[in-house]
Amino acid sequence: MAGTPPHPTRLQAQRGPAREAGSLRGFFGVFRYSRRALALVWSTNRALTVALALLTLVAGVLPAGVAYVGALIVDAVVNAVRSGAAGRHVVELVALEGLLVAAISGAQRGISLCQSLLRAQLGQRVNVMILEKALTLELQHFEDSEFYDKLTRARREASTRPLSLVMRTFGVVQNGVSLVSYGSLLAHFSPWAVGVLLVAGLPSFIAEAKFSGDAFRLFRWRSPETRMQIYLETVLAREDHAKEVKLFGLGSRLLERYRDIFRRLYREDRALTIRRDLWGFFLGLIGSGALYGAYAWIALTAVRQLISLGQMTMYVALFRQGQAAVSAILTAIGGMYEDNLYLSTLYEYLETPVHAPSGQALKGPDPADGVRFEDVGFTYPGAEAPALEHITLHLKPGESLALVGENGSGKTTLIKLLTRLYAPTTGRILLDGRDLQEWDEAALRERIGVIFQDFARYQMLVGENVGAGDERYFEDEPRWREAAEKGRAAQFIETLPQGYATQLGKWFKDGRELSGGQWQKIALSRAFMRSRADILVLDEPTAAMDAQAEAEVFEHFRQLARERITILISHRFSTVRMADQIVVLESGRIAERGSHEELMQRNGRYAHLFALQARGYR
Repeated sequence: MAGTPPHPTRLQAQRGPAREAGSLRGFFGVFRYSRRALALVWSTNRALTVALALLTLVAGVLPAGVAYVGALIVDAVVNAVRSGAAGRHVVELVALEGLLVAAISGAQRGISLCQSLLRAQLGQRVNVMILEKALTLELQHFEDSEFYDKLTRARREASTRPLSLVMRTFGVVQNGVSLVSYGSLLAHFSPWAVGVLLVAGLPSFIAEAKFSGDAFRLFRWRSPETRMQIYLETVLAREDHAKEVKLFGLGSRLLERYRDIFRRLYREDRALTIRRDLWGFFLGLIGSGALYGAYAWIALTAVRQLISLGQMTMYVALFRQGQAAVSAILTAIGGMYEDNLYLSTLYEYLETPVHAPSGQALKGPDPADGVRFEDVGFTYPGAEAPALEHITLHLKPGESLALVGENGSGKTTLIKLLTRLYAPTTGRILLDGRDLQEWDEAALRERIGVIFQDFARYQMLVGENVGAGDERYFEDEPRWREAAEKGRAAQFIETLPQGYATQLGKWFKDGRELSGGQWQKIALSRAFMRSRADILVLDEPTAAMDAQAEAEVFEHFRQLARERITILISHRFSTVRMADQIVVLESGRIAERGSHEELMQRNGRYAHLFALQARGYR
């Protein structure tokens, strides 16, 4: 439609290898990944790689030998008929050809075996590389839709492409060796025949390379649609969505949306496939014409008795096999080009820049100073408005803070800054008198126990769900029990069939599902796994509990955390009022601060919200 701006995702997708794919410079440029793929396969299993290379050379040399022996057989038969000989020499030659064919078959079987073993090992290696990279990424990467497109592309294709690239490289070597041997024999007939052999395959190769680039651009463009398909599969087939899908009757609508995405993608695939095959057919006719032209040339030469019948048979076979080798080489090069394009997505992901940890400090100069926010501001990447502005706070050990405000006011963002999931855009945050950016990341996070409202519900054992709060004691059952007692989860855990060894979730056999309140007690127990944490943060983790249960949990929590800094986010003012200091956030700024009594006397925003909630209980 005229005047419609291009789709932004597709414009972004054209950067890098996708944009280069349509140019000659780009065609040769993308081959820079071949060396890295070879190095990756070599480092995965050197013995298999060497075996694969040797078998490839054997499989490349022997076919020319079969063609040569075949010519000897024909001439030996002709001579035997003319001379009346017994034909023993013919039998010997046939046996020799049989041995060569058996050797070729053995080499091909060996290549297939090496491929299968390398494919399994390399797929695992690449997937581990992808996951290892994920562990080094920052939170902002996971909150970026473009990054998810990059990750989706890497995971979909890249685990198979390195081996494919190496196999095609070996295929080029194998067919190249065969072609040299074919050419050396065919040159005895005419050097021009060798030239015709090489040139005839170029048109179909050019078309194949062109359409490989088109296919790759489609692959990059459709990452958002593919991700939506995966998401719709999850919604339609996961137990945590099944209730609402059935209750609201969403199944048919979401399934139709899934089908619609497929239809749009299929139309693009169909158009590309038709163009690719039509061009391939017509350009392939050039190669067929060259083959039969050479066939007639060789046959007429034999008719004129310039070559023997056996030589004619050999040259025809050499030209036919040579043309197949040229076609295979050019197709493999086109495939290598395609593999390189797809590998670019893997290395584009693996080379995602990550800021190296700058801090190394294990402690601060003034442990009694606690936590300070000094004029802190923060704007999310790509956002126009700041999420936080001019935040100044001070919390000493043993003090508690409650954060109050509407959704989107910046409460959780403030916690993300405190845990260094993000760095402040302006201002600074100090712990024990030292800027958070100077702290060693592991040492800092050992000091902080955090439970977010959207805490993870691991499909693992109950004890492991508790132990997740401190990886060092992930399998330490005594620590599980101690933390569960503090988090008020021990009572219901003891009633489960296998206690702390009970499988949670419905993904695995005999898995048990917990209520929302029970899951929140598990999450609270996680916070107590970090016995050395002197900052405890609870970001609405008890929202699924009733008011009385929440009040009891927080009273218990406050008693256990007397010597620690505690930060609480809750929408229930009966709980908030327990804090020493209450901060009301509005649009990322501090609107009010003080104790419950001070804020009620001020009769401002906090008092208004408190009165609204209290009215609901009358």
